[in-house]
Amino acid sequence: MNRETLIFFLVVGIFLLCLVILYQRYAYGRGIRAKLREMSGKLKEILETGSDEQVMVFTENSELMELAAQVNALLEEERKTKADYRRGEIPSRKMLSNISHDIKTPMTVILGYLEIMGTKGANPEMLQKTEKKAREVLGLIDQFFTLAKLESGDMTPQISRIDVCETCRERVLDFYEILTKEEFQVEISLPENPVYAWGNGEALGRILSNLISNALRYGAEGKYLGIALTATECQVFIMVTDHGKGIDKQFADRIFYRLFTMEDSRNRNIQGNGLGLTIARNLARQLGGDLTVESLPGVRTDFTLVLKKVTY
Repeated sequence: MNRETLIFFLVVGIFLLCLVILYQRYAYGRGIRAKLREMSGKLKEILETGSDEQVMVFTENSELMELAAQVNALLEEERKTKADYRRGEIPSRKMLSNISHDIKTPMTVILGYLEIMGTKGANPEMLQKTEKKAREVLGLIDQFFTLAKLESGDMTPQISRIDVCETCRERVLDFYEILTKEEFQVEISLPENPVYAWGNGEALGRILSNLISNALRYGAEGKYLGIALTATECQVFIMVTDHGKGIDKQFADRIFYRLFTMEDSRNRNIQGNGLGLTIARNLARQLGGDLTVESLPGVRTDFTLVLKKVTY
């Protein structure tokens, strides 16, 4: 075989080899495209039907397998988001229902009084009752919007150095008249010297007001209110105690949920709406602390507010 013939066969061989490589690449590319079309079709079907299926791909191509895994991870995240939304939608609907009920009741009374006054004239007692019901409505609306602002992040208390003992004394004095009228035994245990914590006077006052109101409503049977303040090197603890019927263990983790109320909370003499404790815990966490509860039904219930102590 002469040199020219050898070169000819070598060129033909290289050409044929190139054809084989190009064909393999073409076939490989067609296979990839087919797999991608298959994945796209399955993904479209899952999104349209809302099924819990996953995108399956049978291939030895590692990139396609990784792509399918990432698509399935996104689908799972979408399902979790939908589930969280549905779980959150139920309490929201219940909240709106309860708010509507709690607003409608005093508003019906107000309209009734106004109708009577329109026909028979007003008297001081009726005007006083009308004003009381109107204030109930305003108070409920205020609680509702306070909670909405807290949960949306639109309400952030300014943190500063505050005397916790002084705020506790002020809150108890605010309730002195009603506590005396209801014949509550009140025990206050506060250090003589000021105790300073990081917080906000208005927010702390609101937390304590909610806790004392809660003790008056649900601890009325025990006729007892205790407020004790203790501190460690880094934290301040304010405990509000009542001797009422208490909280069953099954409800202990749920009483801070929005509009969660126990059976007797709809009692007209108690008139709880399930917002106070939710607001109190939200405010406590906004201040960098927390609010917890421990209860021994029929014996005592302790709400403990924890704040960061000023250490200098």
